[in-house]
Amino acid sequence: MRATTSLGLAISAFAAAIWLRYARRETVREPELDFNASRFNASVLARLDQLREPYAPTPWLFNPHLQLLWLLLREAVEPALRYERTDLLRMRDGGTTALDWIGLDAGAATPTLLVLPSITGDAQSMRSMVRDLRRATGWRIVVCTRRGHGGLELTSPVLNTMGCTDDLREQLARIRSEFPDSPLYAVGMSAGSAVLVRYLGEEGQRSLIRAGVAYCPGYDIGIAWKRVPTFYNRLMVWRLKRYFLARHAKALKHYRNFEACLSAEDLAEFHEQLYELAGCADFSDYLARSNPMRVMNDIAVPVMIINADDDPVCVIDNALEHIDTVRNVPDALLVRTASGGHCAFLEGWTAQSWANRLIANYLLATADVERDQETNNRVTNASLPLWISAPLAV
Repeated sequence: MRATTSLGLAISAFAAAIWLRYARRETVREPELDFNASRFNASVLARLDQLREPYAPTPWLFNPHLQLLWLLLREAVEPALRYERTDLLRMRDGGTTALDWIGLDAGAATPTLLVLPSITGDAQSMRSMVRDLRRATGWRIVVCTRRGHGGLELTSPVLNTMGCTDDLREQLARIRSEFPDSPLYAVGMSAGSAVLVRYLGEEGQRSLIRAGVAYCPGYDIGIAWKRVPTFYNRLMVWRLKRYFLARHAKALKHYRNFEACLSAEDLAEFHEQLYELAGCADFSDYLARSNPMRVMNDIAVPVMIINADDDPVCVIDNALEHIDTVRNVPDALLVRTASGGHCAFLEGWTAQSWANRLIANYLLATADVERDQETNNRVTNASLPLWISAPLAV
């Protein structure tokens, strides 16, 4: 009996080893890169050794569903992050947003990194990313919490799951007023990437943000919601109803479309009815104001985009359809991995974030290249004859 049990265990272990080897062969690959062949991108990529190495997912989290499950479990037990300060901001229309800070003791010229949370995210749901990026960069970090998120009351009856660039501009103005000498960078997670790309495209050369990272974006929101697989689609729409509609019913229930949003059966239907709550005339107006792909071609600062081929929420077809768009943006870089799921990308036996490591490395490299360019420009201008380097008097 004991021999039979030992044989069974040995066979099971052998089968598991063979299966794990096969699974890792399918998932451990070097990232695929699509980018504009600009001098800036060449300089940044020369500094990113991480992109010349395979991404190997955590062996015991070998598919995207396990990675997402692990993220949820970790978020449930991970200690809260104590931010150094929270600023509540009153928007022009009476709405309320927040800025949660860490690293306030950093020098005046130290870069400030804005973190734009996911569709139902807030400062605490972003705490793992904030910890990782703070540790890796040493920069000042501020989480830009959108209206209606976290514990914020909806003090103005306007709500958009994709965020609002006008609100982001007001948050940026507050950040800039407090740290005028600090270069600004930003990372948007999932839905947070939509408001980041919208801002960068709308502002173009005027952007206060010097470079950004779009982490697991959905690209064209007029199409992306329809592609979310059924299980995640239903789970997310249930979450949106509870998180936004149930919590803020008092402020929103007077809208004609409120009940239509409550009865929506999927993400596409929910967002087709959300336009009135977002202050738009109709769904076409909502897309015109919120869809990041309407303005992506106008981005004028460096931006890195991260997607996984096995993402079960923002499916890879969304990215593949816009590779040419990425290549046409002057300093854009698209990083695609074979695995990683949605905003997970866990690696090593202790399940650390490969993506957070890449985001930090990219932003540090971008800041280094920008400093080198500024130094070269100053040297070049100093070496020019006075009549060329000096501004003309009018």
